[in-house]
Amino acid sequence: MKGTRTGQAAARPERIPAGPAPAVRPGGLLAFGVIVLALNLRPAVVAASPLLDTIRTDTGMSATTVGLLTTLPLLCFGLLAPFAPRLGRRFGMEPALLGTMVLICAGTALRLVPSMAALLGGTAVVGAGIAVANVLLPGVIKRDFPHRVGLMTGLYSMSLFGGAALAAGVTVPVEHAAHLDWRTTLALWGLLGLLAVAVWAPQIRRHTRATAAEARGAAHPVRGLWRHPVAWLVTGYMGLQSLSYYAAAAWLPTILGNAGMAEGAAGWMLSFSSLLGIAGAFLTPVLASRGVRPGLLATAGAVLTVAGFAGLIAAPVSGAYLWMALLGLGQGAAISLAMLFIVERAPDGRHAAQLSSMAQCFGYLLASAGPLALGAVHQLTGSWTAPLVMLVVLLVPQALIGIGAARDRHAAPGQGAREPGTGG
Repeated sequence: MKGTRTGQAAARPERIPAGPAPAVRPGGLLAFGVIVLALNLRPAVVAASPLLDTIRTDTGMSATTVGLLTTLPLLCFGLLAPFAPRLGRRFGMEPALLGTMVLICAGTALRLVPSMAALLGGTAVVGAGIAVANVLLPGVIKRDFPHRVGLMTGLYSMSLFGGAALAAGVTVPVEHAAHLDWRTTLALWGLLGLLAVAVWAPQIRRHTRATAAEARGAAHPVRGLWRHPVAWLVTGYMGLQSLSYYAAAAWLPTILGNAGMAEGAAGWMLSFSSLLGIAGAFLTPVLASRGVRPGLLATAGAVLTVAGFAGLIAAPVSGAYLWMALLGLGQGAAISLAMLFIVERAPDGRHAAQLSSMAQCFGYLLASAGPLALGAVHQLTGSWTAPLVMLVVLLVPQALIGIGAARDRHAAPGQGAREPGTGG
């Protein structure tokens, strides 16, 4: 009998320990929540672009002031990114992300008030909400989908492009079809934010207290990340691909219009490029998770984008659909790789949020200068050839940095190697 009891006691550690069961996070609902949140990270910003001429005519704003409607959010993305990890640690990832959607809804509603201060203030509030969500969502993917990083990064990046394509393509048609003024049209994108609040709210109830060890680790930010070479490779890639994307998005309709394309068709080309970007954004991390070398994917994305810009220089109107397809696929691949590098080069969710903060702080500040730089070069030269050549040249370091960021290492102070995963 004694031997039997001893044998039973020895077998007990193999059983599931008694005590409070860990919170079960329903993967489907959580994944859907991430997708809906990501869908909200571009429309409230992109929707202003096709309405800029209408806004300027109605308000009498100068070209520089009305340009703040697209530049101000990018500045918020960069300047506020460093504060996002602190908010995630203070309130928890789920409550903080719910707060970002509330800010997006509040900002779009504020722009209904008929004053310039409310318009710009609402835009800043929208930018603040998006800035924090930009940083925290990759951390959620790293924490809750460690074995589905490629798929979830693809869905996340696809949603970013999908939201941008939706806003670019339907804002003006909805305005005309419903006979709405531009303020109401912009505010309609707040409805998508309300959907995100409803979808994400259940995650708050499942938000559980951290263990003692997790709490001690989360109480302090990651130290030494800004001195880590891998972190700077990820940051450099994020910055250069952001500059290329936002500079091109800001001026593509104008470039095509100056080449003789009708205004409506030029606007559609930007939306068409974003639609192709959805495919590039989804497929790239999925291919990486299935063994395709991320360094090769970074090079392929840069080559596709170079071909698109070169086509715009040589024959902007006659080959527009081909050039927009190449740009969409190349830029979609680049943004999804930037997000994948953030997730894969971090050892855990806390490092992922901090690395995301660093990469997006630098990346979006650099991106905010891109449209201004292209416009200045165009004004100096009187042509779009030099600005497009400048973008082509910048794709060379983007590809090289992408190859470096693709190497299989963690951006963690004191840690160089990592477990097998995606490699360069």
